[in-house]
Amino acid sequence: MGASVEDSYAALDEARAHFEHATDFTIGIEEEFQILDADTLRMTNRFEELRDACEAGALQGNVAGELIASEIEVKTGRGETFDDAARMLIDRRVALVEEAERLGVAVGATGTHPTSPWTEQRIIDTPHYRIVEGTLRYIAWRNNTFGMHVHVGIRDADRAMAVSNAMRSYVPELLALSCTSPWLEGRITHLRSTRTQIFTRMFPRCGIPDTFADWADYDRYVRFLLETESIREHTEIWWTVRPHQSFGTVEVRACDALPDIAESIALAALQTALAARAARLYDEGTLPPPDRPRDLEENLWRALRWGMSRPLIDLETRRTVPAADRIRALLEACAPEIDALALAPWLAPLDGLLAEGDHATRWKDRVEGGEEMTAIHAEQVAITMTSAQALRATMEDHG
Repeated sequence: MGASVEDSYAALDEARAHFEHATDFTIGIEEEFQILDADTLRMTNRFEELRDACEAGALQGNVAGELIASEIEVKTGRGETFDDAARMLIDRRVALVEEAERLGVAVGATGTHPTSPWTEQRIIDTPHYRIVEGTLRYIAWRNNTFGMHVHVGIRDADRAMAVSNAMRSYVPELLALSCTSPWLEGRITHLRSTRTQIFTRMFPRCGIPDTFADWADYDRYVRFLLETESIREHTEIWWTVRPHQSFGTVEVRACDALPDIAESIALAALQTALAARAARLYDEGTLPPPDRPRDLEENLWRALRWGMSRPLIDLETRRTVPAADRIRALLEACAPEIDALALAPWLAPLDGLLAEGDHATRWKDRVEGGEEMTAIHAEQVAITMTSAQALRATMEDHG
């Protein structure tokens, strides 16, 4: 969610310079994980121990807290290319698993936990999260959710604002692909992304934002929030897509956490391609006007409710299309960027999601067929714990 800043006005004053000096299409990826009791696979409040172990080893500077003490975030840092970021993500998850195993805990990556109640989770004691809890109280306590965030470097603040506006349109498709949260507190919710419903429908300044004409328009809005004491720092703006003032990036916060790291990387590659395409169209003067929030909300509802199993809306034609067809069309439109940024090898795992549908729908169907959700979750924890090492070994075998 972000770290506290000492002077929010100074941070805003410096933001344009960060974008002026940004490098196009550098990449940073962040994954949020459940910290789990190794025997029961229920959430356990051991963040500080796991963080300290990580900071003492290979993950120094690459882990952070995320509101509750049963959650940890792992960050790649800045990758100069997508390949750099993907390889760092693999190494980071391998290192996290090793530290977790040494500590006697497990880590899992699904958008929500199937059984652990929010009443058993503790808010971590940091300046940022003291602000969050003090302001939001119950809303913060209930936010036991886990996602993936992707930062794409975009040069020039006005250009970054235009890319942010454009990326709003792809939030439903990205969410539909990534849905891994059909459950909460012992129940199948019949949502495919319960994470999105909890977070974006409860937190203020969340979900799909309005558009901004340029950076100055955005700057005025943030100053309005600061001046009215609606926020104390810009990290209290939790939109699904936002310009990150400190990094000179467009941050996309659309996806549920995914157990299989190859699929996490594939979703990050798609987001990179879409952002790069938007930047190219802006440069060419052909970037379409941004879609209206109320139209995007219809698509977002479809995605969080049904994932890939029901049609999404093609807002250009104003017609519904199968979700997989809509995403294939986006991939085709991004072909120049996929080629230029060497994304194709990393995108391959999307084929399985497009053919078989989102995980949440498949897991829901299995529960309705008589399987225990805790057993399905245990499978996903095992995938979370092993997929990075397996992918790294495969890559080494193929040179």
